[in-house]
Parts: sequence; C-alpha cells; structure tokens
Amino acid sequence: GVHPSLTRLHAYCAAKHALVGLTKQLALELGPFGVAVNSVAPGFVRSNPASEAQWQAYGAEGQARLLEATFLRRLGTVEDIADAVLWLASDASGWVTGQVLSVDGGRA
Repeated sequence: GVHPSLTRLHAYCAAKHALVGLTKQLALELGPFGVAVNSVAPGFVRSNPASEAQWQAYGAEGQARLLEATFLRRLGTVEDIADAVLWLASDASGWVTGQVLSVDGGRA
C-alpha cells in the first residue's frame, strides 16, 4: 500500500512513495497523447519466500495485529492484485489516470 513500510526499511519506503510521484508525473506528461498511467499499491500478500518469511517473523500476535488492522480482516491474494490490474487495463477504467490504487483490504 501507500502506507509506511512494515519492514521499517527507509529506502524501501522512499521507493514506494517515489512511485506515487512518478505515476502522477507520467500521467501528466503522457495524458495529452491518450496514455493513461496508474499504479497499484498492493497490501501484504504471502506470494513469495520473502513475504512468507516476513509473515512467519511476525509470530501469532503480529499476524493477528496485521489482520486486525485490515478492514476486511484477511490477507490479500495474488488474484486480488491481478483483478485490480485487469480493471486498470480494461476500457472500464478509461477515464482514470494518475491514480495509485490501494489494493490492501482497507487500512486506516
């Protein structure tokens, strides 16, 4: 998502937020040519060995806190992220540009 990094790594957090600016700048520059530019900011998904290790490192209490902080009270899936990307790539999002779509189950 567009929230501070759960990993507490400053560079990772800075890179995530740089993508927000890049998305908006590219949308501004490419819009006159009919090109829409958007980004997806995924929430925590257990999709690879690194995210699985991070999940395990949280322990039962940390895992419960993460789920409790998510409005839908569940982790996302790769299908959740793919569905958002498919929508952005479809004609249904034809007048959407310069946006960062948080696909994170809802976070305050």
